[in-house]
Amino acid sequence: MTATARPLTRAAVPPGTLATYVLLGAWLAHVLVVEVLFIKYGKGKNSILTVGKFFGLHAAMIMMLQLILVARVPWLDRRLGMDRLTRWHRWIGFTLLWTVLTHATIVVAGYTALGSEGPWDTFWSLAGVTASMLGMIAASIIVVVAALSMRYVRRRLGYEIWHALHLLLYVAVGIGLAHQALEGTTFTQSTAAEVYWWTVWVAVLAALVIGRIVVPLWRNAYHGFRVAAVVPEADNVVSVHVTGRHLDKLPARAGQFMIWRFPGHNNWWQANPFSLSAAPNGRSLRLTAKAVGKTSAGLRHVKVGGRVFAEGPYGAFTTLHQTRPGLLLIAGGVGITPIRALLEESTEPSVVLYRVHNEAEAVLLPELEALARERGARVHLLTGRTGAAGRPPSAAAWRRRFWPAGSPPNMPFAPENLAAAVPDIAERDVYVCGPLPMTEAVLRSLHALGVPRRQVHAERFSLA
Repeated sequence: MTATARPLTRAAVPPGTLATYVLLGAWLAHVLVVEVLFIKYGKGKNSILTVGKFFGLHAAMIMMLQLILVARVPWLDRRLGMDRLTRWHRWIGFTLLWTVLTHATIVVAGYTALGSEGPWDTFWSLAGVTASMLGMIAASIIVVVAALSMRYVRRRLGYEIWHALHLLLYVAVGIGLAHQALEGTTFTQSTAAEVYWWTVWVAVLAALVIGRIVVPLWRNAYHGFRVAAVVPEADNVVSVHVTGRHLDKLPARAGQFMIWRFPGHNNWWQANPFSLSAAPNGRSLRLTAKAVGKTSAGLRHVKVGGRVFAEGPYGAFTTLHQTRPGLLLIAGGVGITPIRALLEESTEPSVVLYRVHNEAEAVLLPELEALARERGARVHLLTGRTGAAGRPPSAAAWRRRFWPAGSPPNMPFAPENLAAAVPDIAERDVYVCGPLPMTEAVLRSLHALGVPRRQVHAERFSLA
């Protein structure tokens, strides 16, 4: 299996930085326009309600940003990556929560000041008004989903349950739009302001629908993905080869992942993000998965010739972000899959560090070694348990969980060991994919060694 080599081109501004500037610039420009329009048209019935309207508008703008972050806009995804976009989405979501609650509290206070009833009676009076009731329902949904998204709760919910409940946010968006249409007095005094506001909403919703629904449906109809072969790689690891029509037109790159569903094998809502374990060659795709859950464990029983529904490709873990001619590719466990694809695509001098407990767990190792011989690369297999000595106290818990302590000391990703293995490490782009604790350990060591941040690329993709 061969892949077309891509020449290294260095952009004046790194792609991720450019995408961040574009996204932030568009957002700030939108905020500025709304602020100006609010100053001109946003006065409420009293000063308290004016402040309440201010927070309401900003809650709506934050919701717009939230939708763009999860719309899977290809230009953003390839430059920022789904992991970073969903991480921003999560933290901005809590900002949305507090903005909505502040808006609701101040509105109740404002109407309380206008009338003769207390806050509680005012609340129930507002609940009898259709526009206000819709706003309360939308706010309640946001509060519930935010509570379920807290780390403590999220870890105790199955992904399918959490995802289904998270979809309620789209219901909240729809109800919130109805609330704005009925209650939105801020821009009704100006036709131009009202047209601007709803045009932005239409653009945001269009991006969401196109990215999450239209493009996946169109690509699956166009390419007709099917299972071509199922190949066991180890007792708990399997590769699935997928073929289809016009795969040379699928904009996939080594290092990216796709979200896979296998109709007839699992329920339609059961999906997993698996990296491409071979560089796309225009004829077939390959995913390699370790049995860690019900869906991945059952892949070896997928029927050859069966249909596949795939979303993507997604991810910024590609050579689009490469800045230096040399590569250091670091993998842990099944994190070798995108690393193997990157090695296949690359024509640059490369070093691969592959961390596993023992050689039996080193899936795809023969392929790695064959690719290394073809490309003049070096592959170092790092085995054994992590040693007890030199372990920072703050890292003790996760090291025990992921890399049981061994003796003598074995710290392959300590700064001095990385520098010894790859003396020119600061002159290379470093790609890291593996268990989160391992990835964090490598990133800390790279920082200690002075590897510039723009040369470090880590894969942490997750549907959540």
